[in-house]
Amino acid sequence: HAMTLARLLMLSFVVFSIGLFGVLARRHVIAVMLSIELMFNSINLAILSVAWAHGWLSGVLLVLFGIAVTVAEVAVGLSLFLLAERVRRTTGVDDLSMLKG
Repeated sequence: HAMTLARLLMLSFVVFSIGLFGVLARRHVIAVMLSIELMFNSINLAILSVAWAHGWLSGVLLVLFGIAVTVAEVAVGLSLFLLAERVRRTTGVDDLSMLKG
């Protein structure tokens, strides 16, 4: 079977849906962060698929920039997670809602 743009975009949609379900259903901070990463990767797949189908090199550059932003998000998110776990002794999303302003 040939990989067409429609199939790649459908795969991207399925992966994004799995990530969205993980964000909405999970209560552990690490599981939510992994689900957000899954959503970011599905967006990168969609951008790369459209760029590949149209022969654009700029899509590859956009995906590389998106990966750099994702790495920064992981670094900040994990540091906040470690700080919250150290201060509050909890890893649940509901327990961390008291950290708001």
